[in-house]
Amino acid sequence: MTGLEFDYIIVGAGSAGCVLADRLSRDGRHRVLVLEAGGSDNRFWIKVPLGYGFTFRDPRVTWAYMAQPDPGLDGRTAYWPRGRVVGGSSSINAMAYVRGLAQDFDDWESAGARGWGWSAVRDTYARMEQRSGPGPGGRPCLRGDGPLRVSDLSAGMHPFSARFFDAARDMGWPVIDDMNGDAPEGLAYFASTVKDGVRCSAADAFLKPALKRGNVALIKDALVERLVFEGRRVTGVRYAQHGRQHVARARAEVILSAGAINSPQLLQLSGLGPAALLRGHGIEVVQDLGQVGSGLQDHLAITFGFAATEPTLNNRLGRRWGQGLAGLRYLLSRTGPLSVPVNQVGGFVRSGGAQAVPDMQLYCNPASYSLPERGVARVDRGPGFILSAQPCRPTSRGTVRIAAPDPTAAPEITPNSLATEADQAQALRACKLVRRLAETPTVAALIASPKGADVRTMSEDEMLAEFRARAATNYHPSCTCRMGRNATDSVLDARLRVHGIAGLRVVDASAFPNITSGNTNAPTMMLAMRAAELIVEDARRA
Repeated sequence: MTGLEFDYIIVGAGSAGCVLADRLSRDGRHRVLVLEAGGSDNRFWIKVPLGYGFTFRDPRVTWAYMAQPDPGLDGRTAYWPRGRVVGGSSSINAMAYVRGLAQDFDDWESAGARGWGWSAVRDTYARMEQRSGPGPGGRPCLRGDGPLRVSDLSAGMHPFSARFFDAARDMGWPVIDDMNGDAPEGLAYFASTVKDGVRCSAADAFLKPALKRGNVALIKDALVERLVFEGRRVTGVRYAQHGRQHVARARAEVILSAGAINSPQLLQLSGLGPAALLRGHGIEVVQDLGQVGSGLQDHLAITFGFAATEPTLNNRLGRRWGQGLAGLRYLLSRTGPLSVPVNQVGGFVRSGGAQAVPDMQLYCNPASYSLPERGVARVDRGPGFILSAQPCRPTSRGTVRIAAPDPTAAPEITPNSLATEADQAQALRACKLVRRLAETPTVAALIASPKGADVRTMSEDEMLAEFRARAATNYHPSCTCRMGRNATDSVLDARLRVHGIAGLRVVDASAFPNITSGNTNAPTMMLAMRAAELIVEDARRA
């Protein structure tokens, strides 16, 4: 296949790449090639909404990265799964659809990403979504005509979930219909990228319809090794597939959508990055871009589990007979416990009166479970539930650096967690918030006993120590090729073009100037949809 030529080459069939393939091919004028390092997403546990526990450690569909030992987290090495499959991380995530808060995007614009403020991105979200939920008289209805199905699954959620709303009222928090609405503060049922009981990944919503047009090609099991240059213009890519190397050429642009880990890795392997790093690995420097791989941000969450005094989802899924019945029901009707993702209730709240806007995201799940280092998630046998708090906007920033000039070698991921006093203070507030929630009359009556550490009895020093010992990534890496003003503070301009290089853009979560307050899959797809509009605009002007 050496000598393939397309108008646009997209590296990565993940959340962003799938959206780009759809949007750039819609007018039929352009030929688009999508290169995906992984294989098919046609797997049962990818399609089942509760199948997340079976896929997130599966090396057949993830990169299964391990971060460097993290001093801020007691030197622990964290597991960082990223999707290596058609659909990317949208095929293995927990399907929570969260736009983020308005100030997240206004902050993007303040950081130099002109045109990415809330008023602009809100319109993009609206065009992208088709929302399902109750209509007049409680009948199901659809709102919007976008390609991505965003579903209200509250009717299928476990009844125990409603108890979290009682606890929210105890706390004085609003109970809202939609955390993606105009008033997102408070607790709500999570909206999910699920359609008719089946995961609706970016591949399902965007790529698969695009492939039917005839002007989009998808090549799977294709590891892009480096970019191809003519001077300071990118003209194509070199990739390996089944032991053979190939070159594909782009008449217009190459777009990296390989994610917050692999996009900076590929730039560095291609000679775009910090000069000293590249020379240290014997890589010729095409452009000294010191910010490539810098600025890494992620969300950390602290989770506390409790045995419950009332039945929870554990009573259905904690034993083999219950799992069998749930599986049979799903196979027959696409309903039941397997048709609803693990995250059921959550939202954005303020941890105290000093915060002008929500600074914490909560997850309240009607089940307790473990995620072992190997194998699949295990639901506890007795009734239980979890309360989890995630500081929304960490200030610490880490790095992604190549460890070798070999494209098959995993890069070094250095999270640099809790490196600032502000983040340490946020970690303490997260623990205190869970304690306050656990001490409400509603939750106190639901707790039979703690599962592990009891946040209700901890001192402040013990809380911070517990956060360092157990807080875990929520799998939201971002900002490693961020948009900004110039090459001294960023990698991309506000139109996602790499500073100083023609014919190359980066469109994925690595382009975020700063991390959004919540889950990052929805903002990544929104960013790609808006990026496609910019790319088309620029092509018309050329």
